[in-house]
Amino acid sequence: MTMRRVDDIPLSELKGKHILVRSDFNVPIVNGEVADLFRVEQGWKTVQYLSEHGAKVIIISHIGRDPQESLEPVARAIKKIGRVVFIADLTGPATRGAVYAMREGEILLLENLRHDSREAENDESFAKELASLADIYVDDAFAAAHRAHASIVGVAKFIPSYAGFLMCHEIQEIDSARAPVHPSFAILGGAKFETKAPLIKLLLEKYDHVFITGALSNDVFRARGLSVGRSLVSKELPSEDIISHPHFLAPIDVTVESSDGHARVKKPNEILTDERMVDIGPDTVAMLAPHIAEANFILWNGPTGIYEEGYDSYTEQIAQLATKTQTKVVIGGGDTIAAIANVDLSNNPNIFLSTGGGAMMEYLLKGNLPGIEALK
Repeated sequence: MTMRRVDDIPLSELKGKHILVRSDFNVPIVNGEVADLFRVEQGWKTVQYLSEHGAKVIIISHIGRDPQESLEPVARAIKKIGRVVFIADLTGPATRGAVYAMREGEILLLENLRHDSREAENDESFAKELASLADIYVDDAFAAAHRAHASIVGVAKFIPSYAGFLMCHEIQEIDSARAPVHPSFAILGGAKFETKAPLIKLLLEKYDHVFITGALSNDVFRARGLSVGRSLVSKELPSEDIISHPHFLAPIDVTVESSDGHARVKKPNEILTDERMVDIGPDTVAMLAPHIAEANFILWNGPTGIYEEGYDSYTEQIAQLATKTQTKVVIGGGDTIAAIANVDLSNNPNIFLSTGGGAMMEYLLKGNLPGIEALK
């Protein structure tokens, strides 16, 4: 059973209908303002399509880790690309009044879903309240589709449900990463090896080469018996069958930072007790270059270094190498996309930037997500 798409709805049935759109407008807020509109821009195509065809569009989303964080700054930022009215309410009288008064083509953005604790609990009563606002539900929040929350899996039980354009595009692109064209190359960063181990094993089976970077490479060096100084290390270390796999690659040089903040490039076996690994080094980029140039498919999730502390140059160099090919490249994870934000990717039209981080990883591993299953 496949999902129904938003463009499967006859246009005559959109006009005048209330459409509840679950978007993922979980964007970074810095000093009260949206720092990056990427996710909003990607998700706006579905909202705009519905609005242009006379639907009354009600957008719901979560934002941030603090349940009390507000979507009001997002509403202000959206006004750069479209018209939206922010309602500082979810399913109460303010929302119901605004929904009742909507005209064709109008767009409302409701408050952070997590203001109501029933959202994360996947409470049926909350899902019913959300569903009662609209005639049709459209899920366009791929990046949140791995969470079994009320707005993701609950609402779809009560009103006709469809996948938005972004949701469909994400699934199509990541499906291609689950069965890559050879030769294929995967780059996987991040931390917490214990959560990544099943995916790493799967990638080693499917990809010709898999490069492990970021904090995960600390675990590789520790598993090889090397000192990693003050570097972040996971609870679980990679097993021998992973690190000795013929498709497995790890950094051959690293950037380390000493306790006085001074950074230098070293070989992995030269790390001192007061040093921590903060990035790869130039020899590693040189090692990766032919793999990137020769690949027919590249999957990338996770920067090579602690980009938020300024260690982003080698991540950017890898992105530059990817732009010089015409290879299909699927890049995911908010940190990865933030780390390469200053790189012009337009030279390679085959680069796809996923809005999903955890959702992308889980879909790669399982080929399904709770939010996708709910739409079938």
